[in-house]
Amino acid sequence: MLTTSQVNGTAARALIRGATAGDYAAVADLLTASKLPLDGVRDALATFLVAESGGALVGVAGLEVCCEHALLRSVAVAPAWRSKGLGRELVNRIIAGAEARGIHALYLLTNTAERYFPSFGFEQITRDEVPADVQTTSEFRGACPDSATVMRRTLAARQTPTS
Repeated sequence: MLTTSQVNGTAARALIRGATAGDYAAVADLLTASKLPLDGVRDALATFLVAESGGALVGVAGLEVCCEHALLRSVAVAPAWRSKGLGRELVNRIIAGAEARGIHALYLLTNTAERYFPSFGFEQITRDEVPADVQTTSEFRGACPDSATVMRRTLAARQTPTS
């Protein structure tokens, strides 16, 4: 799907799509430039979304599935695309995708965006409240410092048809 934003005073379009193995280098560059960890990214890349414009990767958001829970991670947007709604669109699509998969709750760790994620329904919690399957991810085991803010969003239960 295309999303249109004003970038450098002109309308620009970004295509949001599922990430592929060939996107790893560009994803890694964007995450590194945004000072976000790469631990576990390659393994979870198939459940990431990327945004590209003019052949360049301009945004990324990841979903790391852990049984019935998932980790929202690696949300980054290129500087020229920030404050244009692209990050919000990526996060909304990750949330919708997690709900479609039947994920019960999304968790995240952040050092800088604890004021951003409540607008998506995330609430601050303690590390002890995070389920064991999410705590085993590399991000929880050490890629993010213990001082990172931990947040959770409970997802809508997927409706299953009854006979």
